Amino acid sequence: MRTLTLFKLDTLYREPMVIRGFEFGDHGGRRACAIVGSTRGNEVQQQYICAQLVRRLSKLEGEGRVAPRKRVLVVPCVNPFSMNVGSRFWPQDKSDINRKFPGDARGGTTERVAAGLFDAVKRYSIGIQLCSFYMPGDFEPNVRITRVGPVTDESLEMAADFGLPYVVEKRPGPFDTTMLNYNWQVWDTNAFSVYSRATDQVDQASADVVEDAILRFLAANRVLDVPVGPAAPSRRIDEGDLVDVRTTKAAGFLAGRVRASEHVEEGQVLAEVLDTLDTHVREQLVAPVSGTVFFARVDPLVQQETICFRIVPDGR
Repeated sequence: MRTLTLFKLDTLYREPMVIRGFEFGDHGGRRACAIVGSTRGNEVQQQYICAQLVRRLSKLEGEGRVAPRKRVLVVPCVNPFSMNVGSRFWPQDKSDINRKFPGDARGGTTERVAAGLFDAVKRYSIGIQLCSFYMPGDFEPNVRITRVGPVTDESLEMAADFGLPYVVEKRPGPFDTTMLNYNWQVWDTNAFSVYSRATDQVDQASADVVEDAILRFLAANRVLDVPVGPAAPSRRIDEGDLVDVRTTKAAGFLAGRVRASEHVEEGQVLAEVLDTLDTHVREQLVAPVSGTVFFARVDPLVQQETICFRIVPDGR
């Protein structure tokens, strides 16, 4: 294992912010896979999974299990500054590094951070990013791919090698063009955004699932020489097929009755919105279709017109 300094940023009142990467395999070999962890300061689970991968890959490298003439790069944390001060976004201007790619080496601070990282990872054949969703909640573990061009079709076929429950195809909106997944594909990298169940806390069971999925994927694509069993079947869905359930009448405490991965029937009560002064029921959230809960909001307070659940309908 080799420890690399990928980017360094001097700061006024703290020690320099350094993005470190850990490289495994043949230093002069083909850039086979780059794995990127937290880009936001609250992505504790994402950094934890990458830290576990560093440990596992170090052991596998010692056993000669990294494929000859190939190398793997793991970047556990892109934004240690925000992580240290407990801020999801860049503290000074609340900007999001994962909305700044491919970056600008002469631009603002987060544009320079994004440019420094992208310069280090853009030439890899495979790119895996451990992501968090913009809404806090409980997810079915899934791998997501934003449609960019022909490389996306190849990536969608490869994604089944993770063995996660869902492979989600996403149609790009304007902001997607500034994300790592999209820009990786512009450089012909097979790019995958992998979602765990948690974000700002460590969920060991979910971390183990995602870690094993990544190692299974690397073995299936001949980056690692390790025996793996067949991947569990994944269900491919378009993000547009997900059915949203949101509050419409009221804000208040959110008292959920179901979690992600549970199957629900049409008309089933998913949650209640309770008054914050006397806890009477202000609104019931009901499943509009039968299907599997893909996302369940976990924040105790909810505003009006907020997505609280996303359901994969049966038969799609």
